[in-house]
Amino acid sequence: MVRAIWNGAVVAESDDTVIVEGNHYFPRSAVEERYLVPSSHETFCGWKGTASYYTLEVGGERNPDALWYYADPAPAAEAVRGRVAFRYGVTVEP
Repeated sequence: MVRAIWNGAVVAESDDTVIVEGNHYFPRSAVEERYLVPSSHETFCGWKGTASYYTLEVGGERNPDALWYYADPAPAAEAVRGRVAFRYGVTVEP
C-alpha cells in the first residue's frame, strides 16, 4: 500500500500506483476529495501533454498546485490517464 501524506493527513492511498519518472501516480479514485481545491494552473510536458493541478487543503493549511494529472495524456503517457501525482512536500511512502 502506497500513501501520500501532507500536513498529517493521508490524502491518497492505493496498492495500484504507476511509477513514471520517479513519481507514483495514484488512481484518481484513491484521493480524498475533501482535501482538493481546484486550481487554474497548467503546465506542458513534451511527452505527456498538458498537466492540470489541484491545491491541497488540510487543517486550514494550503499547499498550492501540489497534485497534478493529465486529463488527456499523449499516447506515450497513456499509463497516467485517470491518475494523479504529488509534489511540494507531499510525502509518498510505501
